[in-house]
Amino acid sequence: MSYWKSKFKIRDLEFPRFISGPLDGYTDSPFRKLVRKFSKDELLYTEMRHVACVANENDEHKSIKFDLCERPLNYQFAANKIDFIDRAVELVLEKGVDLIDLNIGCPAKNIVSSGSGSALMDDLPRLEEILKHFRKKIEHIPFTVKFRAGFKVENALDVAKLVQDCGVDAIAIHPRLQTQKFSGIPDYGLAGKVKAQSCIPVLISGGIVDFETAKMVYEQSGVDGYLIGQAMYSKPWKLKELYEHSLGNSFEVDNKVILECALEHLDNLLEYYGREGFYMFRKHVPYYLKGMESASDAKNIIFSTDSVDVVKNELVRFLTK
Repeated sequence: MSYWKSKFKIRDLEFPRFISGPLDGYTDSPFRKLVRKFSKDELLYTEMRHVACVANENDEHKSIKFDLCERPLNYQFAANKIDFIDRAVELVLEKGVDLIDLNIGCPAKNIVSSGSGSALMDDLPRLEEILKHFRKKIEHIPFTVKFRAGFKVENALDVAKLVQDCGVDAIAIHPRLQTQKFSGIPDYGLAGKVKAQSCIPVLISGGIVDFETAKMVYEQSGVDGYLIGQAMYSKPWKLKELYEHSLGNSFEVDNKVILECALEHLDNLLEYYGREGFYMFRKHVPYYLKGMESASDAKNIIFSTDSVDVVKNELVRFLTK
């Protein structure tokens, strides 16, 4: 069996190579349900949520509300101290997640200023305390960690060793520094060095937009899996596309599929968020219509109305003309 057709394991769980990574504001439950129409077994990450926020939420809050069809699901936390970890973990475990992830790579200013995300890569003693606390709390399911090349200085190899020593079951590296955020070429060779020193699965994040990129990254690093980030924007079929291309098969979506996804996405948002979901849908529209001739006219109509019917009718008109 070829590498691309085979699966990788995190503890006793097996997954296809391509994974839906965490994207704040995009990979929420309404979107993950759409992904499942195309990809049944792939691992999906939730959006990142801070343990303090989750611990103080009620049972029906959106950040801990998801559908069983979204599984296998990796719930991603941020943390800056051990406070709130126990309660936050208990809440998501009650909902039935398959893995729990700690994000120590987020470069966002508000996350870093709180001492969370990639700031933890600059404070290894505190990171170790948090990792050990998580590991003790979630012994019975896989625990994963997502990190970067480093904060201001590259230290990914040291962090990867610490994470592994703390009993983490798999790691995902975004091979850019915190200061680079999402710009510049990722250092895929660094991912290869992390893979070479690790005895747990190593996943990679950053810049994987098509199968040719994934193939190149594999040749440079030998990693086990690929977190797809911004390439997933309003493309719930992206994991399926990558998988089919990895097998040498063709895969294309036409306007009919795009229309079906856009309409179902809107319905999912309305069901999940209520009226707020209508306005949240607007940020997805440019991605659904990206590259299409005269899309600006359709977007102007969609962005200027408060009517669900007008939006749906315009999508139908534009995508079936």
